[in-house]
Amino acid sequence: MEAERHRERIARCTALMRESGLDVLLLTKPANMTYLTGDGRLCAYAMVTRDGVVALGVPVTDVADVSALAVFDQIVGFDDEVGMIHSIAHYFQELGFEQGTVGLENTFLNGAMRGVLTHPHAKPAAVEAKDCTQVMTQLRIVKDDEEVALIRAAGGVAASGMAASLAAVRPGVSESEIAGAGEYAMRRAGAEEFYRSYVSSGRRTSIAHGLPTTAKVKTGDLVMIDLHPVVDGYGADICRTVCAGQPDAEQEAAYDVYLGALQATIAKVKAGVEMGELEDTMHGVMRDAGHEDHIFGPPIHGVGLDFEEAPLPAGHAFFHGEAAPPPLAANTAIAVGNCGLYAGPWGIRVEDTVIVGAEGAELVTAFRYGLTV
Repeated sequence: MEAERHRERIARCTALMRESGLDVLLLTKPANMTYLTGDGRLCAYAMVTRDGVVALGVPVTDVADVSALAVFDQIVGFDDEVGMIHSIAHYFQELGFEQGTVGLENTFLNGAMRGVLTHPHAKPAAVEAKDCTQVMTQLRIVKDDEEVALIRAAGGVAASGMAASLAAVRPGVSESEIAGAGEYAMRRAGAEEFYRSYVSSGRRTSIAHGLPTTAKVKTGDLVMIDLHPVVDGYGADICRTVCAGQPDAEQEAAYDVYLGALQATIAKVKAGVEMGELEDTMHGVMRDAGHEDHIFGPPIHGVGLDFEEAPLPAGHAFFHGEAAPPPLAANTAIAVGNCGLYAGPWGIRVEDTVIVGAEGAELVTAFRYGLTV
């Protein structure tokens, strides 16, 4: 069944390749390799031809493991980076591509890695490298039922982690300890890993990405906790802001505004809605409440095999090398609440992951709201 699922994905991929004028894909991004073949790991690559032939290159130590997990037609093991380059060159020749176009993941590759994949000893000189980002985005943006089930599971794990993190919030406890409590609980609940956990307190809640430090929470501090567990490769995103003590009236009012913006935006989520409308709703509620100067960041992003993936609001998509997204389709997974209300002395953020449905949104990170612990 799993093999059939991946072969169907490969068939859809080849159709998009032909539409995009690509003869072969050369993939190194773990999420993309996982999506098409069932296995994605570092120091490996997958080549997919327009005829649906899949060739994998992995460290020689991993050949047996990948052979048991992945869908492919050919596999080769290499000893080191030089061997990797030579194996790519061998596949180009073996697959019959001495000229044509190869699709590379421009939004994933750094300059050095792109240099490796386009090295004269790897890529034939007559093969032109093009960006294949949109091919993979179109394949992955709408989730199948199995993917949705895994995102739901990750949402439940995220709620377990949030409960543990909030239970750890008290004066004298470090941001790192709060993050650790959530991460330990998520592993016990079924997460095999998690993307970076964000925990910040006091003035640090007013920065965009508050990675946890050894700073101790003080009485009256706001504490922002953002967790991203991964279950069988798929993630969910949850964020809550609470107070280590009694919040003041200004903090309560700002929290109510943000929560209202989040809920108004989620209420508009359904198949056919534009990302721009959701972004305008989220930001608009905060602007109308007098917080126009306190907003930073796009409010929505896709979730799935990557922590942040398509669909993205148009402006954010541009900086990620993505095209502006089409109207949302059913079975798209998005996190709402990615932007914060940053007042200066403190910030507020609340975020949930939802699945787009034909008539509305399914909340998969259900967990209580409120500033009190």
